[in-house]
Amino acid sequence: MICSLMSNFRLFIMPILAVALAIATGAIIIALSGSSPVDAYKALIDGSLSDSRSIGRTLEKATPLVMGGLAVAFAFKAGLFNIGGQGQLVFGALIAGAVGYGITGLPWIIHTPLALLAGALAGAIWGAIPGILKSTRGAHEVITTIMLNFVALNMTDWLASKVWREEGVIVRTPHIEESAEIPRWGEIPTGFLLAVVIAFVCWYLLRSTTFGFEIKSVGLNPNAARYAGISVKKIVIMTMAISGLLAALGGAIETQGVVGRYEPGFNAGLGFEGITIALLARTHPLAVIPAAILIGAMEAGGSMMQFKADVSPEITDIIQALILIFVATPIIVRWFLSQKEANELSVSTTWGSS
Repeated sequence: MICSLMSNFRLFIMPILAVALAIATGAIIIALSGSSPVDAYKALIDGSLSDSRSIGRTLEKATPLVMGGLAVAFAFKAGLFNIGGQGQLVFGALIAGAVGYGITGLPWIIHTPLALLAGALAGAIWGAIPGILKSTRGAHEVITTIMLNFVALNMTDWLASKVWREEGVIVRTPHIEESAEIPRWGEIPTGFLLAVVIAFVCWYLLRSTTFGFEIKSVGLNPNAARYAGISVKKIVIMTMAISGLLAALGGAIETQGVVGRYEPGFNAGLGFEGITIALLARTHPLAVIPAAILIGAMEAGGSMMQFKADVSPEITDIIQALILIFVATPIIVRWFLSQKEANELSVSTTWGSS
Protein backbone atom coordinates (compact mmCIF):
# COMPACT_ATOMS: atom_id res chain seq x y z
CA MET A 1 0.00 0.00 0.00
CA ILE A 2 2.77 2.43 0.98
CA CYS A 3 4.82 1.50 -2.08
CA SER A 4 1.78 2.13 -4.30
CA LEU A 5 1.22 5.56 -2.74
CA MET A 6 4.89 6.45 -3.18
CA SER A 7 4.75 5.33 -6.81
CA ASN A 8 1.68 7.48 -7.48
CA PHE A 9 3.31 10.41 -5.66
CA ARG A 10 6.38 10.19 -7.89
CA LEU A 11 4.13 9.85 -10.95
CA PHE A 12 2.47 13.21 -10.27
CA ILE A 13 5.32 15.12 -8.62
CA MET A 14 7.74 14.76 -11.54
CA PRO A 15 5.60 16.72 -14.05
CA ILE A 16 4.91 19.39 -11.42
CA LEU A 17 8.63 19.76 -10.72
CA ALA A 18 9.33 19.89 -14.45
CA VAL A 19 6.84 22.74 -14.91
CA ALA A 20 8.22 24.59 -11.89
CA LEU A 21 11.80 24.27 -13.13
CA ALA A 22 10.79 25.41 -16.61
CA ILE A 23 8.97 28.46 -15.24
CA ALA A 24 11.94 29.33 -12.99
CA THR A 25 14.40 28.95 -15.86
CA GLY A 26 12.07 30.96 -18.08
CA ALA A 27 12.06 33.73 -15.47
CA ILE A 28 15.85 33.87 -15.62
CA ILE A 29 15.75 34.08 -19.43
CA ILE A 30 13.12 36.85 -19.29
CA ALA A 31 15.23 38.78 -16.78
CA LEU A 32 18.34 38.42 -18.95
CA SER A 33 16.36 39.76 -21.92
CA GLY A 34 15.69 42.95 -19.97
CA SER A 35 12.04 42.37 -18.98
CA SER A 36 10.43 41.77 -15.60
CA PRO A 37 9.56 38.10 -14.94
CA VAL A 38 6.82 39.14 -12.49
CA ASP A 39 5.18 41.44 -15.03
CA ALA A 40 5.59 38.82 -17.75
CA TYR A 41 3.91 36.01 -15.83
CA LYS A 42 1.20 38.33 -14.56
CA ALA A 43 0.45 39.28 -18.16
CA LEU A 44 0.45 35.60 -19.09
CA ILE A 45 -2.19 34.88 -16.44
CA ASP A 46 -4.22 37.96 -17.45
CA GLY A 47 -4.27 36.78 -21.06
CA SER A 48 -5.25 33.21 -20.28
CA LEU A 49 -7.17 32.89 -17.00
CA SER A 50 -8.31 36.36 -15.87
CA ASP A 51 -11.91 36.28 -17.15
CA SER A 52 -14.41 34.05 -18.92
CA ARG A 53 -13.30 35.21 -22.36
CA SER A 54 -9.61 34.46 -21.74
CA ILE A 55 -10.50 31.12 -20.15
CA GLY A 56 -12.55 30.26 -23.23
CA ARG A 57 -9.57 31.17 -25.41
CA THR A 58 -7.31 28.94 -23.31
CA LEU A 59 -9.69 25.99 -23.60
CA GLU A 60 -9.97 26.66 -27.34
CA LYS A 61 -6.20 26.40 -27.62
CA ALA A 62 -6.15 23.34 -25.39
CA THR A 63 -8.72 21.32 -27.36
CA PRO A 64 -6.50 20.07 -30.23
CA LEU A 65 -3.69 19.61 -27.69
CA VAL A 66 -5.86 17.24 -25.64
CA MET A 67 -6.55 15.18 -28.76
CA GLY A 68 -2.92 15.25 -29.89
CA GLY A 69 -1.75 14.23 -26.43
CA LEU A 70 -4.28 11.39 -26.33
CA ALA A 71 -3.08 10.19 -29.74
CA VAL A 72 0.53 9.92 -28.56
CA ALA A 73 -0.38 8.54 -25.13
CA PHE A 74 -2.70 5.87 -26.56
CA ALA A 75 -0.01 4.61 -28.94
CA PHE A 76 2.52 4.60 -26.09
CA LYS A 77 0.39 2.07 -24.20
CA ALA A 78 1.12 -0.46 -26.94
CA GLY A 79 4.81 0.43 -26.99
CA LEU A 80 4.40 2.55 -30.13
CA PHE A 81 5.68 6.08 -30.72
CA ASN A 82 3.34 7.93 -33.06
CA ILE A 83 5.13 11.01 -34.37
CA GLY A 84 2.65 11.27 -37.23
CA GLY A 85 0.08 13.25 -35.29
CA GLN A 86 0.64 16.36 -37.41
CA GLY A 87 -0.14 14.57 -40.67
CA GLN A 88 -3.14 12.80 -39.18
CA LEU A 89 -4.42 16.08 -37.71
CA VAL A 90 -4.25 18.02 -41.00
CA PHE A 91 -6.00 15.21 -42.85
CA GLY A 92 -8.80 15.24 -40.28
CA ALA A 93 -9.03 19.02 -40.51
CA LEU A 94 -9.17 19.00 -44.32
CA ILE A 95 -11.70 16.19 -44.73
CA ALA A 96 -13.96 17.68 -42.03
CA GLY A 97 -13.80 21.00 -43.87
CA ALA A 98 -14.60 19.37 -47.21
CA VAL A 99 -17.63 17.56 -45.79
CA GLY A 100 -18.60 20.68 -43.87
CA TYR A 101 -18.94 22.84 -46.97
CA GLY A 102 -19.49 20.22 -49.67
CA ILE A 103 -22.71 18.75 -48.27
CA THR A 104 -25.66 21.08 -47.90
CA GLY A 105 -29.23 20.80 -46.65
CA LEU A 106 -28.53 18.59 -43.65
CA PRO A 107 -29.69 19.47 -40.14
CA TRP A 108 -27.04 20.33 -37.53
CA ILE A 109 -27.60 17.13 -35.58
CA ILE A 110 -26.50 15.10 -38.65
CA HIS A 111 -24.09 17.41 -40.47
CA THR A 112 -21.76 18.21 -37.56
CA PRO A 113 -21.24 14.58 -36.43
CA LEU A 114 -20.91 13.48 -40.07
CA ALA A 115 -18.07 15.94 -40.72
CA LEU A 116 -16.36 14.94 -37.47
CA LEU A 117 -16.71 11.25 -38.32
CA ALA A 118 -15.33 11.77 -41.84
CA GLY A 119 -12.29 13.62 -40.49
CA ALA A 120 -11.74 10.99 -37.81
CA LEU A 121 -11.90 8.12 -40.33
CA ALA A 122 -9.40 9.88 -42.57
CA GLY A 123 -6.97 10.09 -39.66
CA ALA A 124 -7.62 6.47 -38.70
CA ILE A 125 -6.75 5.31 -42.21
CA TRP A 126 -3.63 7.46 -42.26
CA GLY A 127 -2.62 6.17 -38.83
CA ALA A 128 -3.23 2.54 -39.78
CA ILE A 129 -0.67 2.72 -42.61
CA PRO A 130 2.42 2.76 -40.33
CA GLY A 131 0.72 0.12 -38.16
CA ILE A 132 0.35 -2.16 -41.18
CA LEU A 133 3.94 -1.50 -42.29
CA LYS A 134 5.25 -2.31 -38.81
CA SER A 135 3.22 -5.47 -38.30
CA THR A 136 3.80 -6.90 -41.79
CA ARG A 137 7.20 -5.56 -42.87
CA GLY A 138 8.85 -4.63 -39.58
CA ALA A 139 9.18 -0.96 -40.52
CA HIS A 140 9.67 1.21 -37.44
CA GLU A 141 6.71 3.48 -36.78
CA VAL A 142 8.91 6.47 -35.90
CA ILE A 143 10.43 6.48 -39.38
CA THR A 144 7.20 5.79 -41.28
CA THR A 145 5.13 8.36 -39.35
CA ILE A 146 7.75 11.05 -39.93
CA MET A 147 7.76 10.26 -43.65
CA LEU A 148 3.96 10.20 -43.79
CA ASN A 149 3.86 13.64 -42.15
CA PHE A 150 5.57 15.10 -45.21
CA VAL A 151 3.25 13.19 -47.54
CA ALA A 152 0.16 14.35 -45.63
CA LEU A 153 1.22 18.01 -45.49
CA ASN A 154 1.96 18.14 -49.20
CA MET A 155 -1.15 16.17 -50.16
CA THR A 156 -3.48 18.36 -48.08
CA ASP A 157 -1.84 21.51 -49.48
CA TRP A 158 -2.48 20.21 -53.00
CA LEU A 159 -6.10 19.27 -52.24
CA ALA A 160 -6.74 22.67 -50.65
CA SER A 161 -5.16 24.55 -53.56
CA LYS A 162 -6.39 22.48 -56.53
CA VAL A 163 -9.45 20.42 -55.59
CA TRP A 164 -11.32 22.17 -52.77
CA ARG A 165 -9.97 25.70 -53.11
CA GLU A 166 -12.11 28.74 -52.43
CA GLU A 167 -12.11 31.24 -55.27
CA GLY A 168 -9.58 33.97 -54.56
CA VAL A 169 -5.91 34.45 -53.87
CA ILE A 170 -5.60 32.73 -50.49
CA VAL A 171 -5.20 28.95 -50.58
CA ARG A 172 -7.98 27.59 -48.39
CA THR A 173 -11.26 25.71 -48.60
CA PRO A 174 -14.61 27.52 -48.60
CA HIS A 175 -16.22 28.23 -45.24
CA ILE A 176 -18.18 25.29 -43.86
CA GLU A 177 -21.97 25.36 -43.67
CA GLU A 178 -23.48 26.70 -40.46
CA SER A 179 -25.04 23.27 -39.93
CA ALA A 180 -21.53 21.77 -39.65
CA GLU A 181 -20.19 24.25 -37.08
CA ILE A 182 -19.54 23.18 -33.49
CA PRO A 183 -21.27 25.76 -31.28
CA ARG A 184 -19.94 27.39 -28.14
CA TRP A 185 -21.53 27.07 -24.72
CA GLY A 186 -21.22 30.69 -23.68
CA GLU A 187 -17.48 31.35 -23.69
CA ILE A 188 -16.69 27.65 -23.34
CA PRO A 189 -15.96 25.86 -26.64
CA THR A 190 -18.09 22.73 -26.94
CA GLY A 191 -15.17 21.06 -28.70
CA PHE A 192 -13.22 21.12 -25.44
CA LEU A 193 -16.04 19.33 -23.63
CA LEU A 194 -16.03 16.72 -26.41
CA ALA A 195 -12.27 16.28 -26.00
CA VAL A 196 -12.71 15.75 -22.24
CA VAL A 197 -15.37 13.08 -22.87
CA ILE A 198 -13.05 11.32 -25.33
CA ALA A 199 -10.23 11.40 -22.76
CA PHE A 200 -12.49 9.61 -20.26
CA VAL A 201 -13.48 7.08 -22.93
CA CYS A 202 -9.80 6.35 -23.64
CA TRP A 203 -9.09 5.99 -19.91
CA TYR A 204 -11.99 3.57 -19.46
CA LEU A 205 -11.07 1.58 -22.56
CA LEU A 206 -7.48 1.12 -21.42
CA ARG A 207 -8.36 0.46 -17.80
CA SER A 208 -11.50 -1.68 -17.87
CA THR A 209 -11.79 -3.53 -21.18
CA THR A 210 -10.24 -6.65 -22.63
CA PHE A 211 -9.02 -4.65 -25.63
CA GLY A 212 -7.26 -2.21 -23.31
CA PHE A 213 -5.63 -5.10 -21.44
CA GLU A 214 -4.37 -6.51 -24.72
CA ILE A 215 -2.95 -3.12 -25.75
CA LYS A 216 -1.04 -2.77 -22.48
CA SER A 217 0.13 -6.39 -22.65
CA VAL A 218 1.62 -5.82 -26.10
CA GLY A 219 3.26 -2.65 -24.83
CA LEU A 220 4.83 -4.39 -21.85
CA ASN A 221 6.01 -7.52 -23.65
CA PRO A 222 4.87 -8.38 -27.18
CA ASN A 223 6.45 -11.85 -27.02
CA ALA A 224 4.60 -12.75 -23.84
CA ALA A 225 1.40 -11.29 -25.29
CA ARG A 226 1.83 -13.41 -28.41
CA TYR A 227 2.42 -16.50 -26.26
CA ALA A 228 -0.80 -15.71 -24.35
CA GLY A 229 -2.77 -15.82 -27.60
CA ILE A 230 -3.01 -12.10 -28.31
CA SER A 231 -2.70 -11.11 -31.97
CA VAL A 232 0.12 -8.58 -31.75
CA LYS A 233 -0.22 -7.59 -35.41
CA LYS A 234 -3.91 -6.78 -34.98
CA ILE A 235 -3.27 -4.78 -31.80
CA VAL A 236 -0.49 -2.76 -33.45
CA ILE A 237 -2.65 -1.88 -36.45
CA MET A 238 -5.74 -1.07 -34.39
CA THR A 239 -3.79 1.00 -31.86
CA MET A 240 -2.15 3.09 -34.58
CA ALA A 241 -5.52 3.53 -36.30
CA ILE A 242 -7.13 4.74 -33.07
CA SER A 243 -4.16 7.01 -32.40
CA GLY A 244 -4.56 8.53 -35.86
CA LEU A 245 -8.31 8.87 -35.29
CA LEU A 246 -7.72 10.83 -32.08
CA ALA A 247 -5.24 13.21 -33.70
CA ALA A 248 -7.55 13.73 -36.69
CA LEU A 249 -10.47 14.51 -34.40
CA GLY A 250 -8.40 17.33 -32.96
CA GLY A 251 -8.00 18.75 -36.46
CA ALA A 252 -11.68 18.27 -37.28
CA ILE A 253 -12.75 20.05 -34.09
CA GLU A 254 -10.37 22.90 -34.91
CA THR A 255 -11.90 23.24 -38.39
CA GLN A 256 -15.53 23.03 -37.27
CA GLY A 257 -15.27 24.82 -33.96
CA VAL A 258 -12.60 27.51 -34.43
CA VAL A 259 -11.45 28.27 -37.98
CA GLY A 260 -14.55 27.37 -39.96
CA ARG A 261 -12.51 26.07 -42.89
CA TYR A 262 -9.24 24.35 -43.68
CA GLU A 263 -6.32 26.65 -44.34
CA PRO A 264 -2.78 25.24 -44.83
CA GLY A 265 -0.40 26.32 -42.10
CA PHE A 266 -3.07 27.26 -39.57
CA ASN A 267 -2.66 23.99 -37.67
CA ALA A 268 1.14 23.97 -37.91
CA GLY A 269 2.82 22.33 -34.95
CA LEU A 270 -0.33 21.21 -33.12
CA GLY A 271 0.30 17.53 -33.83
CA PHE A 272 3.91 17.71 -32.62
CA GLU A 273 2.87 19.45 -29.39
CA GLY A 274 0.92 16.31 -28.57
CA ILE A 275 4.27 14.68 -27.75
CA THR A 276 4.93 17.33 -25.09
CA ILE A 277 1.43 16.88 -23.68
CA ALA A 278 1.71 13.08 -23.53
CA LEU A 279 5.10 13.16 -21.81
CA LEU A 280 3.96 15.82 -19.35
CA ALA A 281 0.91 13.65 -18.56
CA ARG A 282 3.12 10.55 -18.26
CA THR A 283 0.86 9.00 -20.95
CA HIS A 284 -2.16 8.96 -18.59
CA PRO A 285 -5.31 9.80 -20.61
CA LEU A 286 -6.90 11.90 -17.86
CA ALA A 287 -3.67 13.73 -17.01
CA VAL A 288 -3.57 14.85 -20.64
CA ILE A 289 -6.39 17.33 -19.87
CA PRO A 290 -4.55 19.53 -17.31
CA ALA A 291 -1.32 19.23 -19.31
CA ALA A 292 -3.09 20.54 -22.42
CA ILE A 293 -4.74 23.35 -20.44
CA LEU A 294 -1.30 24.42 -19.15
CA ILE A 295 0.20 24.60 -22.63
CA GLY A 296 -3.00 26.14 -23.99
CA ALA A 297 -2.83 28.86 -21.33
CA MET A 298 0.76 29.64 -22.30
CA GLU A 299 -0.24 29.97 -25.95
CA ALA A 300 -3.36 32.02 -25.16
CA GLY A 301 -1.49 34.39 -22.86
CA GLY A 302 1.68 34.64 -24.91
CA SER A 303 0.47 37.63 -26.93
CA MET A 304 -0.55 39.48 -23.76
CA MET A 305 2.87 38.79 -22.28
CA GLN A 306 4.45 40.26 -25.38
CA PHE A 307 2.16 43.32 -25.36
CA LYS A 308 2.22 44.19 -21.64
CA ALA A 309 5.69 43.04 -20.59
CA ASP A 310 7.60 43.44 -23.88
CA VAL A 311 8.60 39.78 -23.89
CA SER A 312 9.51 38.04 -27.12
CA PRO A 313 6.87 35.48 -28.22
CA GLU A 314 9.62 32.90 -28.56
CA ILE A 315 9.95 32.87 -24.76
CA THR A 316 6.79 30.77 -24.42
CA ASP A 317 8.21 28.30 -26.93
CA ILE A 318 11.40 28.13 -24.89
CA ILE A 319 9.44 27.43 -21.70
CA GLN A 320 7.49 24.66 -23.46
CA ALA A 321 10.78 23.17 -24.68
CA LEU A 322 12.20 23.33 -21.16
CA ILE A 323 9.13 21.53 -19.81
CA LEU A 324 9.68 18.77 -22.37
CA ILE A 325 13.37 18.52 -21.46
CA PHE A 326 12.75 18.39 -17.70
CA VAL A 327 9.99 15.80 -18.15
CA ALA A 328 11.90 13.65 -20.61
CA THR A 329 15.25 13.69 -18.78
CA PRO A 330 14.22 11.28 -15.98
CA ILE A 331 12.75 8.95 -18.58
CA ILE A 332 15.99 9.02 -20.59
CA VAL A 333 18.09 8.52 -17.45
CA ARG A 334 15.99 5.53 -16.37
CA TRP A 335 16.29 4.08 -19.87
CA PHE A 336 20.09 4.35 -19.80
CA LEU A 337 20.18 2.83 -16.30
CA SER A 338 18.01 -0.07 -17.41
CA GLN A 339 20.30 -0.64 -20.39
CA LYS A 340 23.32 -0.55 -18.10
CA GLU A 341 21.73 -3.05 -15.72
CA ALA A 342 20.84 -5.30 -18.65
CA ASN A 343 24.43 -5.17 -19.92
CA GLU A 344 25.83 -5.91 -16.48
CA LEU A 345 23.46 -8.84 -16.12
CA SER A 346 24.51 -10.12 -19.54
CA VAL A 347 28.20 -9.86 -18.64
CA SER A 348 27.75 -11.57 -15.26
CA THR A 349 25.73 -14.35 -16.85
CA THR A 350 28.40 -14.86 -19.51
CA TRP A 351 31.19 -15.02 -16.93
CA GLY A 352 29.18 -17.31 -14.70
CA SER A 353 28.55 -19.75 -17.51
CA SER A 354 32.14 -19.94 -18.69
